[in-house]
Amino acid sequence: MGLNQIIEANMTQKTCILVGAPVDSGKKRRGCLMGPDAYRVAGISEALNDLGHRVTDRGNLTPALIDPPKGAPGHLHAPAETIGWTITLAQAAEEAMHSGLPILLGGDHSLSLGSVTGVANYAASINRPQFVLWLDAHSDYHTPHSTASGNLHGTPVGYLAGREGFDGFPEVKNPVPQENICLLGLRSVDGPERETLQQTKIHCHDMREIDETGIAKPLAGFLAQVARANGMLHVSLDVDFLDPSFAPAVGTTVPGGATMREAHLVMEMLHDSGLMTSLDLVELNPFLDEKGRTAQVMVDLTASAFGRRVFDRPTRAYS
Repeated sequence: MGLNQIIEANMTQKTCILVGAPVDSGKKRRGCLMGPDAYRVAGISEALNDLGHRVTDRGNLTPALIDPPKGAPGHLHAPAETIGWTITLAQAAEEAMHSGLPILLGGDHSLSLGSVTGVANYAASINRPQFVLWLDAHSDYHTPHSTASGNLHGTPVGYLAGREGFDGFPEVKNPVPQENICLLGLRSVDGPERETLQQTKIHCHDMREIDETGIAKPLAGFLAQVARANGMLHVSLDVDFLDPSFAPAVGTTVPGGATMREAHLVMEMLHDSGLMTSLDLVELNPFLDEKGRTAQVMVDLTASAFGRRVFDRPTRAYS
């Protein structure tokens, strides 16, 4: 992307479609259902409006009601509810793409089972390739049969990539090609999952690599790939991508995550590229937060992705 294109992308007013997804069925620890309203209280609409974007808030969704799936492993936690959410969110995400840039306010990471398949269906309808940037400590490449925990928030990348074993889930009509997926910030991947990933074309960048080369290099390479393909880019930001020292409100804390500056750099680069077409904000558990600190951090990061500059950031006292 040339300088003129970057400047033009930065100046474009976007229509941001906020979609509340209080999904709390993808894992056993409760609390993520409070996430969407925590983002609202932390001022996500105001932050985007202040940057010159139009904001529409469509409120909170509810899952479709379905019967328990036949053939699903018995150790899965709440599979019927998660499938119901997948149906609802796929429809909502695809529909929102017609109106603007959907921002899914989660909710645990199982919401991406629906959000990504929905936006991928939209991309296919206009003959553009779908790409996914997964900002997460975990790879989430399990299937319902391979997950030892039974928590379906560890399966969305496997689902959107078209892995088999998702009995009872909607058919993935437009799976995202492996080479169009980038996992950035990895630091907690179990052995079997790691071995499976190593046999794929998925771009995997762990914190060791980021420590050695910086976070900008792998991200810039992936964004260049998206730009060359005229792709649509879905970004899925998990709270546990961040170091828990400043983002504690997540049930899957893993020390050694992205620093505040690394995280803002990622979002600033996304804004500069002008490539992001949809966004998930996931795994915020306000029950575990400290005076709304993590919710505010996630809102600030979202603002960076939509044009807030380094020297425009407000001071936060967290008191």
